[in-house]
Amino acid sequence: MSDTAAPRGIRRGELGKLASWDGIIIVLTVLALVVASLAVPNFGTSRNYTFLVLDLMPILLIALPMTLIIVTGEIDLSVASTLGFTSALMGWFWNNGLSIEMIIPLCIVIGAVLGAFNGFLVTRLGLPSLAVTIGTLALYRGLALVVLGDGAVADFPFDYTGWVTGTIGGGSIPNVLLLLIPLAIVFGIVLHATPVGRALYAMGANDKAAHFAGIRVERTKFWLYVASGAVAGLVGVLWTLRYSSARADNGSGLELAVVAAVLLGGVSIFGGKGSLPGVLAGVVLLAVLQNALRLQDVSGQALNIVTGALLVLSVLLPNIVTSLRTTWHRRRLRQAAA
Repeated sequence: MSDTAAPRGIRRGELGKLASWDGIIIVLTVLALVVASLAVPNFGTSRNYTFLVLDLMPILLIALPMTLIIVTGEIDLSVASTLGFTSALMGWFWNNGLSIEMIIPLCIVIGAVLGAFNGFLVTRLGLPSLAVTIGTLALYRGLALVVLGDGAVADFPFDYTGWVTGTIGGGSIPNVLLLLIPLAIVFGIVLHATPVGRALYAMGANDKAAHFAGIRVERTKFWLYVASGAVAGLVGVLWTLRYSSARADNGSGLELAVVAAVLLGGVSIFGGKGSLPGVLAGVVLLAVLQNALRLQDVSGQALNIVTGALLVLSVLLPNIVTSLRTTWHRRRLRQAAA
């Protein structure tokens, strides 16, 4: 398989990993953690690290299926609205007497149904994913407002809200890592160690060639959207329980942070390239920067500027790095031939 169909940082040796974009992001993430711990007051405390994990949790979870979708050359911008809709439904179900044990799986299933609707429009009707998910972004957020209005539901059981915000054994390790780590491992194995993952890279490189090679392109993309919706539904539940507040506007704008983290981690917006370790590093880097700026009392508008700037840089800089590496490689070939 060509370099465009597999992440270079995974295929090559350690030096190649450090030279790749995802390797650069991993190094920058470590440096950001060290600098923030030394320079930002209260950043290095165990309590703040707990809040840091809780802050990155929704972005990281949604970024897992989003990575696979973007690798195929598609995108899902409706994830934050799916989060908001399932949060609103959670509040409505609770007000109407359903038990929390029924509400949680029901919201995840509804999220999967919303993702399936996106997948149907993209794969069966052949509509562009960007246009489809911009449309469903507005549609699902509007449905959330219809379900719950502009009010909030806040009397969820403490056993569940306390678990989401709590730590393992009362220490400094958040309980939500028990969800984050297994899901990250599953998605990482699927992308990097299975025929499905190789098929995703092939689709991103050339979906028509992948189809002629026997890969079921439409069906695979459909199930990716189902997974994206289900994970967004799960995040809607976790978001609601963390803040003990079901609202129709929960998660507004989160899709930009997710896309920024995925692209910052080295996934090409055109598909066919990227790795999950790079994305995880991108998520952590984005969360560290936002957390450090909040501790410095930086305004929310400035945080949006940082996210937008990182989104632009995440598209621009990898192309610059690739061009420099190509130029350096050609120069070495000319020198060897001389």
